[in-house]
Amino acid sequence: MPFSDVQQFMRDRRIDAWLVHDFRASNSVLSRLLPHPEGKRRFTTRRVTLFIPAAGGGRATLLVNPLDAGQFAPPHLDAKWGRELEVKQFIAWRDYHDALAGLIQSAGGTGRVAMEYAPGCTLPVVSVVDAGTVELVRSLGAEVVSSADLIQVSIARWSAAAVADHKIASEKVGAIKDSAFAMIRDALAAGKPISERDVQKHIQSRFTQAGLEFPDGPIVASNAHAGDPHFDVAETGSARITRGDWILIDLWARIPGEHNIFSDITWCGFAGKPGECPPRVLDVFNAVRDARDAALKLAQESWKSGAPAQGWQLDDAARNLLIARGLESAIKHRTGHSLSPGPMVHGAGMNLDNIETRDTRLMLPGIGFTIEPGAYLPSETVGTVKGFGVRNEINVFVDTEKGPVVTSGMQMEPVWCA
Repeated sequence: MPFSDVQQFMRDRRIDAWLVHDFRASNSVLSRLLPHPEGKRRFTTRRVTLFIPAAGGGRATLLVNPLDAGQFAPPHLDAKWGRELEVKQFIAWRDYHDALAGLIQSAGGTGRVAMEYAPGCTLPVVSVVDAGTVELVRSLGAEVVSSADLIQVSIARWSAAAVADHKIASEKVGAIKDSAFAMIRDALAAGKPISERDVQKHIQSRFTQAGLEFPDGPIVASNAHAGDPHFDVAETGSARITRGDWILIDLWARIPGEHNIFSDITWCGFAGKPGECPPRVLDVFNAVRDARDAALKLAQESWKSGAPAQGWQLDDAARNLLIARGLESAIKHRTGHSLSPGPMVHGAGMNLDNIETRDTRLMLPGIGFTIEPGAYLPSETVGTVKGFGVRNEINVFVDTEKGPVVTSGMQMEPVWCA
């Protein structure tokens, strides 16, 4: 990410500079903005500060202690960053304060400086800079504002190559999901025992065969286990899946490499024929599906209107529908999470959230996210289904021209495993 890519964004929002402060890897944004060219981790021992001015053509400055400076010098800093980056060393804390003050003054403008901070810690995922450092920057004459959308613009956007590889991953993950439900269907038809763990191992094996990487999971949950959003399949003694059970499968994987994006989907099925599924379960499934579609509709319509939605608004669109269907007490989590490059399935951009946090980040072009409303009723037994939960998860990429487009399959009815 050339620093010039975010400078116009800052100018449009009257932000004079971005100050990225790190102490002993406390702020992952620094390593994402200045990655080691060989993908290695840096082990810094003192404060490191990256200062990116909004002024067009302005070079960024890195303040670093001599003990750590070698990690930011060739060959540990790619040549492309050297053209945009000036490295300044400091030893004494007074020198550090003076250097910060000089950088803030040189940025001019309104004195608005963005940091990894959110007022009132409304976004804990962003607000990682300690209060003392924020106080220091303020004491030097700056107004501190949040860098939340700068993080989206700089490190959460998908590259063209990532978009292409995500499409491949989505096709493979979708096919493996189909094979998992087929495995259940075939076992039940043959009268053979099959467990949650059997299906999980099948998916893991297929991921490996397909050349995909996955950090953990997947979730394969039947009946009441599906009512636990983060159910963990037991390695031994996992529940058997029998005829009449409700099944939830949540799986995620990607083409290897932190520059790539996970395909992360959740589908539900019933171990029987359509007429055998309890109406109550179908009603909840339909409500969750409709909540998913409500969030997607708002995302697409807000894009067309020229006023893209914020994360909290997309969450409300889905959650309010579930509440209207009488499922408020069954909601256990936000509606979706960011999908972006990086080490984690949950990315660095906008989440669809107005329940755990109020995510005011914008749905910006080039980012991605999941839409995955859920309703969880682990204690409710209906017919053969002894407790259940429903989650319906799709992936969305905000194309620069088309706006929000679905990059995964969309489940419209349960998978019938009979």
